[in-house]
Amino acid sequence: MEAAVHPSLTPSLPVEPGAPAEPFGPDELARIRADFPILGERVNGHSLVYLDSAATSQRPRQVLDAEHEYLTRANAAVHRGAHTLAAEATELFEGARERVARFVGADADELVWTRNATEGINLVAYALGNASAGRGGSAAGPLRLGPGDEVLTTELEHHANLIPWQELAHRTGATLRHIPVDDDGRLVLDDLPALLGERTRLVAVSHVSNVTGAVQPIADIVARARAVGALTLLDACQSAPHLPLDLHALGVDFAVFSGHKMLGPTGIGALYGRRDLLDALPPFLTGGSMISQVTMEAAEYLPAPHRFEAGTQPVSQAIALGTAVDYLSALGMDRVAAHEAALGRRLRDGLRAMDGVRVLGAAEREDRIGLAAIDVVGIHAHDLGQYLDQSGIAVRVGHHCAQPLHRRLGVTASTRASTALYTTPDEIDAFLDALPRAIAYFRAMT
Repeated sequence: MEAAVHPSLTPSLPVEPGAPAEPFGPDELARIRADFPILGERVNGHSLVYLDSAATSQRPRQVLDAEHEYLTRANAAVHRGAHTLAAEATELFEGARERVARFVGADADELVWTRNATEGINLVAYALGNASAGRGGSAAGPLRLGPGDEVLTTELEHHANLIPWQELAHRTGATLRHIPVDDDGRLVLDDLPALLGERTRLVAVSHVSNVTGAVQPIADIVARARAVGALTLLDACQSAPHLPLDLHALGVDFAVFSGHKMLGPTGIGALYGRRDLLDALPPFLTGGSMISQVTMEAAEYLPAPHRFEAGTQPVSQAIALGTAVDYLSALGMDRVAAHEAALGRRLRDGLRAMDGVRVLGAAEREDRIGLAAIDVVGIHAHDLGQYLDQSGIAVRVGHHCAQPLHRRLGVTASTRASTALYTTPDEIDAFLDALPRAIAYFRAMT
């Protein structure tokens, strides 16, 4: 079964050195949108304007077809059978791992399948906790934490990159610290020398904020962490779908991302880990498929990545994710990034021109993905979102699983519009046109 890529989409031509990538033209964008069936739907009597891709992206026909084709032609248990279907399923499953790893700049044996990024972060946190409890033998010794050791995260993290470290600190007696943000939602990196030290064991940071859309200076943070001997974990959920990503070049030790944010299915994500670190970590979940030998008293575990993949795997989802990264690669991630950056500027410029609308994050910062979260004076985010929905415009409302950042910025909730490769300038304009009507409606009621 071959990965399906639309005939109209061919790999992008290399960009000349120093030449900026161009956003998609109208004809290209029309061909892309034709691949996404849901974008032709109507919601509440209006054409759907989907501006919630930061929460979950839509899927092209190629991804839908890849999963359906696998299920109807090659469905079988992977790594467990000698019959033809099992061999073909295993080949497709591992082929997807190779393609997804290549897409993020990693090797296949450094990529662990997970249900989502949240599970990937929990895997690392609990494996470190197991190492701290004495599991894993001598190889895991350097990964152990205890009282006096420190884990460093940031004030802008998604809860998935905060709560697991809180729990790890509780279990091990380590101290959890964080890099604060300023009034514009920027990391206060001037505080980093005081926060990083010889007892810092891990630095966990998001590549891109899911509230401000700001791209963090990961290379600088990684270099500073490495200088004190600390490991790094990158939450790449908001960068893998929107920016070119090379984990080896960034130098991070671990990274996570989710399939459903990058044109793939739900129920599939990945953890990247340096090969030596994955092999040193004790497992998180245990059971079948992750062992080499078992007696009634003990077990020996397979090398990574399989030692972290206990039980029946999300085979069709992994294969579909492999097709999703094929789709993104055919378009060119430099083109995707340029397209979304242009939409983001259009979005933020329009919002900043509106009275009573506050865009969360530094207004002048250009190093962002196509996303904006807003607070409108006197109007609750949920009310605003419901009004927009009646016009067919889908946005995200709430704290976006980033309560500490919202609290620091002085709000309890925000309304977030986010773009993807299939978003059009007209959709941005539809949102910008509807927002003043929504504001006028609620203010007339007060």
